[in-house]
Amino acid sequence: MIRLVLKSRLHEALFFTGIIFSVGILGYLLLFDYSIVDAFYMTVITVTTVGFGEIHPFSTEEKIFTTFLILSSLFTFGYAVSSFSEYLISGDFFRHLKNKRVQKQIEQLQGHTIVCGFGRNGKQALAKLKSYKRKVVVIEKDKELIKQLDEKRVLNVEGDATSDETLIKAGIGKAKYLITALPSDADNLFVVLTASQLNKSCKIISRASKESTYSKLKIAGANNVIMPDKLGGAHMASLVVTPDVIEFVDRLTIEGDTTANLEEIAINDLPKEYINKTILDLDLRKKTGCTVIGYKTPDKEYIINPDASLKLERNGNLIVLGRPEQITKLRELF
Repeated sequence: MIRLVLKSRLHEALFFTGIIFSVGILGYLLLFDYSIVDAFYMTVITVTTVGFGEIHPFSTEEKIFTTFLILSSLFTFGYAVSSFSEYLISGDFFRHLKNKRVQKQIEQLQGHTIVCGFGRNGKQALAKLKSYKRKVVVIEKDKELIKQLDEKRVLNVEGDATSDETLIKAGIGKAKYLITALPSDADNLFVVLTASQLNKSCKIISRASKESTYSKLKIAGANNVIMPDKLGGAHMASLVVTPDVIEFVDRLTIEGDTTANLEEIAINDLPKEYINKTILDLDLRKKTGCTVIGYKTPDKEYIINPDASLKLERNGNLIVLGRPEQITKLRELF
């Protein structure tokens, strides 16, 4: 509210300054038959109180008009300086410059990920995406969290993620993924509905806290719905039932360039000679030391421990397991 008041005051000051200049120029033109250049010159030196000198000796009427112009401009400029100073002190000026710079960077992005909400889940999502050097834009309305994002030099948009305007500012039209991790299921549902309309090809992953929201989010357009509390409880129970298996899986990581044990390979990204060939033809074990442990078919079906004779079709994906150095070699090779 204060920001809007300050901004309106600044606009008012600029408006009144324009009025003063207009009155001065028109007054000298119409009342005293000055040329346009002379009228402009007299208005400028009068309003700015520079006082280089009159074009010719003033008549009584010209002196009265000029005095009125000087007094009016003093009050107007005083108001303008006061408004602009408050605008600077409030930080709105520098925030506006920052937003403009960030907006230009966002407009240049293509295939990036939008994270809605910088709470606990949002921070975890950002850390994971950053470890993979993915281009990310975070939407957050909490000013303190925005400061944290600025300190981390993360591209961000301050605003409500449920708003069309905010999502458009974050580049939803060119985004490849959207993660909505807002604390409210209703807000997440609204974000999913809006984002799916603004970009039908964007893959949407949503957080949910209630079982009843799961199906609604899927109907609204979410590709994946994650329930952190449910996952946490299931994980703890699994540590009772199959502790060694779970601890082994926990040791597997997909963190980044030097610590990853799991990697995903898109068949479309392989050299053309491997398309429609078999896993055996790919010979990953010999070339990199990695092992293929899963395959996602073009129809989105998952095959665990696929047979070596499985044909590699376009739009499919391989899931590969290996030590960090083997994964690094795999990335260099493909």
